[in-house]
Amino acid sequence: MDNAAPVDNSRSPRLHGRTVVVTGGTRGVGAGIARAFAEAGAEVVTCARRPPEVPVEGARFVPLDLREPAAVRDFFAGLPRLDVLVNNAGGTPYRLLTDVDAERHARVVELNLVAPLTASLAAYEGLRRTRGCVVMIGSVSGGRPSPGSAAYGAAKAGLESLARSMAVEWAPDVRVNTLVVGLVRTELSHLHYGGEDGVAAVSRTIPLGRLAEPADVGAAAVFLASGAASYVSGASLHVHGGGERPAFLDAATAHKSPREG
Repeated sequence: MDNAAPVDNSRSPRLHGRTVVVTGGTRGVGAGIARAFAEAGAEVVTCARRPPEVPVEGARFVPLDLREPAAVRDFFAGLPRLDVLVNNAGGTPYRLLTDVDAERHARVVELNLVAPLTASLAAYEGLRRTRGCVVMIGSVSGGRPSPGSAAYGAAKAGLESLARSMAVEWAPDVRVNTLVVGLVRTELSHLHYGGEDGVAAVSRTIPLGRLAEPADVGAAAVFLASGAASYVSGASLHVHGGGERPAFLDAATAHKSPREG
């Protein structure tokens, strides 16, 4: 294999000398991921349509619309080295299925599923040369009903499936894994949960008692990219604080005392 780097068997989370691309790495979860890689010693490149309002220390920003395949291919072709691609860019507004037409929902699928595929294909040759890896940023919405964001949930389910197939097709040269992310506290949390009271109420539904911080997701991404995960591929790592407490447990009366009922 031309210019191939040896497989990292050091089991170290340090990533000195590695080049990492984080899509959508300018705010929220993406900024937390970019910051974690920079703190691990990697050279970090973030890309998004708009520059960050607050630059991520240790990361270089490149403007890029991930829905433009030609621009994506040019961007990756211009990188002198690539070790890790984190497909983080995505998202959706709250939108019931019948509120808009199918074309609007298709744009959500394009951003959250087609764009990561486009970036991964464009990055493949660079990753193959370094025996690198892809980290997909999935969501718990892909594994449960997602009312108000159904197209997003469907895209994230597809992303996880894509990662598993990609891991088989690209082995042993490139590892591919998914972080299945739960609720995260970011600068936009108030739009989703309704301020501090809403955040506190939602936190009580999570077994660990709090929303994730972007740094929690970043640490997991660094792990999957490091030598500590050198035998991990095609896997889905859940970063969701224990998931969601089943609603029926709170509704059932079988184990409640008369006072509790």
